[in-house]
Amino acid sequence: MTKMAEKSTLVSRLLRDRSGNFAMVTAVVIPVILMAAGVAIDLTKTVLAKAELQDASDAAVLAAAAALANDGKSIDEARIIAQELFTLQMSGASSIVKEGDATLVDTAPVINITETAIGSTGKSYKVEIDASYSVKYNVLTRQLLGHQNGTLETTSIAESGTADSKSAFSMYFVLDKSGSMGEETKSTTSYPCPTKKKPDKVCSKNLTRIESLKLATASLLTQIDIADPTATYVRTGAVSYNSAAQKAKPLDWGTTGVLDYVNALTADGNTNSAPAFKIAYDSLMLDTEAQAHKDKQGNGQVPAKYIVFMTDGDNNQSNADKVTLEYCDLARTKKIEVYTIAFMAPSRGQALLSACATTQSHYFLAESTADLLAAFKSIGQQTSKTIARVTK
Repeated sequence: MTKMAEKSTLVSRLLRDRSGNFAMVTAVVIPVILMAAGVAIDLTKTVLAKAELQDASDAAVLAAAAALANDGKSIDEARIIAQELFTLQMSGASSIVKEGDATLVDTAPVINITETAIGSTGKSYKVEIDASYSVKYNVLTRQLLGHQNGTLETTSIAESGTADSKSAFSMYFVLDKSGSMGEETKSTTSYPCPTKKKPDKVCSKNLTRIESLKLATASLLTQIDIADPTATYVRTGAVSYNSAAQKAKPLDWGTTGVLDYVNALTADGNTNSAPAFKIAYDSLMLDTEAQAHKDKQGNGQVPAKYIVFMTDGDNNQSNADKVTLEYCDLARTKKIEVYTIAFMAPSRGQALLSACATTQSHYFLAESTADLLAAFKSIGQQTSKTIARVTK
């Protein structure tokens, strides 16, 4: 065999021999895999760090806003509260820890507080925090990306107000009084039923649907009374319906008129919600309604507007669903918030109220008296309380 032939044979054998390929591939791929793993770890760390930074700044602005409105703290005191809570939140954060560095954040957060006078004595507050943090990358990520760290930034804003800066509002109830509202629920109530032998005797009975409605409405109105004890900021009205809209209780200051109106309701007739909903919409849209608030408070405040719409059945009048939904859409475009409660209602009634509600969080499905009470309580909390809230 010639030298040329031997050399060719050796080359061929070398090319066919794959026993060393794995080691070669491993030597090339492993560093890439490790670097990718390093990036994945830092990406997860960054996402968690961002969430924790946001949570810390949200908690800080809420605490400061609440302290200003509810505790009478000064702006300087509120700023200290925000700073201390932010630091405390960050010190407990699991993912925001620099390698070999105990620093919680690179710089202290920027805290801005704005106070605005409303009316003669009212005040509103806006608390804003801008915070940043540099996440230090691990060695593998640094090698792959060529960056030592990444900067995270967040902004949180909360608003609050004193009692005298409460948002005024007008609320109109649209309530079903059709015959099915006279049906009993499974909920019971106790009442005195004295006899000569037992003067302290107490009896119980199942509540009807309309009795449950009266209890729920009274609960909501009580929350309004607590929030507005002088009847300075809230106007309420009501209209009931069966096959037609009944005589309405026009909008007026406070809640007494609506409470008396609802307590006098009796269940009878069929169901047609359209005319009653129209009355509520038209009443809230009157120029005189906005003017009433302006004249009462003297601060030019534009009142919020709410409709509380409840049914336990289906409309059984032609086009009633269609017309009701048309006015629900009009209310939405005119910034009237519509809360709806389907109380032990069949599927079509549920569908109507779900579609009518301003958002799905404004829709309540109540299958019992307890559910109805909870729904009205939630509406009362959402509409009558002045609370500090995160707005960004």
